[in-house]
Amino acid sequence: MPDHTQRIFNILTLNNISSIGLKRFPSDHYYVSSELSNPDAILVRSHNMLDMNIPGSVIAIGRAGAGTNNIPINEMSLRGVPVFNTPGANANAVKELVLAGMLIASRNLIPAFRFVESLHGDDQALHKQVEDHKKKFLGMELPKRTLGIIGLGKIGRLVADAAIKLGMKVLGYDPKITVDSAWSLSSEVQKAQSIEDLLRHSDFISLHVPLMDSTYHLINDEVIQFLKRNTILLNFSRDTIVDEDAVLTGIKNGKIKYYVCDFPSQKLQHHESVIALPHLGASTQEAEENCAIMVVDQMMNYLQHGNIINTVNFPNIVMERGSHYRIAVANANVPNLLGQISTCMAKAGLNIHNMTNKSRGEMAYTLVDIDSPVPEYVIGDLSKITGVLLVRYLPIPTETSD
Repeated sequence: MPDHTQRIFNILTLNNISSIGLKRFPSDHYYVSSELSNPDAILVRSHNMLDMNIPGSVIAIGRAGAGTNNIPINEMSLRGVPVFNTPGANANAVKELVLAGMLIASRNLIPAFRFVESLHGDDQALHKQVEDHKKKFLGMELPKRTLGIIGLGKIGRLVADAAIKLGMKVLGYDPKITVDSAWSLSSEVQKAQSIEDLLRHSDFISLHVPLMDSTYHLINDEVIQFLKRNTILLNFSRDTIVDEDAVLTGIKNGKIKYYVCDFPSQKLQHHESVIALPHLGASTQEAEENCAIMVVDQMMNYLQHGNIINTVNFPNIVMERGSHYRIAVANANVPNLLGQISTCMAKAGLNIHNMTNKSRGEMAYTLVDIDSPVPEYVIGDLSKITGVLLVRYLPIPTETSD
C-alpha cells in the first residue's frame, strides 16, 4: 500500500478567534495565521469579505457566529466552497441579553438612570427630587404578561423557557420549525396561528429569525397596526428584519412603548423610546469560545474527512469512514451527475465501498469511499465533468515505515 502522509492545512484568521478554539487544531497538521497569501481555509467573525479578493486556494470558510451576511455566499457556492457557521453557539448569551432588554424596558430603567444622573444638590435635595419624580418611572412586572416569540430556533426556545420560569405566558410563531426544535419546545408555549395573531395578544415581542427575503422588514407599518398599545418590541436578530421608519411611527402613535435592539443607527439614535445596544448579542467570553470551538471542529471534519455540518450553502452530510480512500465532490444539483461520477470511477477500475449524495437547492455534495488508492488522473477526470465544482481526494494518512 502506498504511503500517504497528511498534508498541512493553512488556516487564515481575519478576526481575533478565541484561542480556546484555535488550540484544537493539531499543530503538526495545521498552520494558523492572520497573514497568509494562499490559505486552504478562512476563519472569520465580523470582517467584511464581500469586496475581498478571496484566493482560489480557499476550499472552506468558517464563520464563528450565526450570521453570514459579511461573506459572499453565492460566489463561494459557484466555487464549490462550503461556508460554515455556528448556529446556537451564542444562544445563551443572546437569551440573557433579551431578558436584560425586557427588564430594562419594563421597569423604565434607562430614563430612570438618566434622571438620577441629571440631579444636583446635597443628599437631602437629591432625596426630595427622587421622591417627587419617581412615579414617572412606574414600571410593570413580568409574571402573567405575554411574550410573543417569532422564530423558535435555539435562541427562541431558550428565551421561551426563561420567560416561562419568570411566570410569563409565551406565544410562539414559526412556520418553518424543525422536528428537532418542536420536540425540544416546552409544552407551555402556545402556538400562534399567524404573526398577526401573535402581535394582537403579546405585551412583549422578541424576534429570532434569520435575515432572508421573506423576513426583510417583517415588522412593518402593516403588521404594527395589530399591536397592543405600549408593546415592547425586542430585536436581537438582524437590523433589517424591522423597518425602522415603521417602528418610529409605531412609537409616535402609541403602539410601541420601547424598541430594544442590538443595532444602533443614525435614525434611531437619541430617541427616548429606543434602547439600542452596540451589537452585544454574542459579546461574552463564553459565546466567543463556544463559537470558536464549534467552527474549528466543523472545519477539521470537513478538511480531513469531507463531512459537512452546519453550512449555509450545502447540505449536511456525514458518512462514517469505510476505507482509507475517500473522494469528496461538490457539484451543481443537475440530473445524471451522480451517474457520471460513478462511471468515471468504474472506468478506472475502482470499486466503490460506500457512497452518499445529498442536495440543497442548486447545490449537491457527494462522498465516495473507495477500496483502493485513487490515481491522480481520476481526480482530474472527475473535475472535468460538467457541473462538478470541486473535487478533493482525502486518503487517511499512514505512518511512514523506516
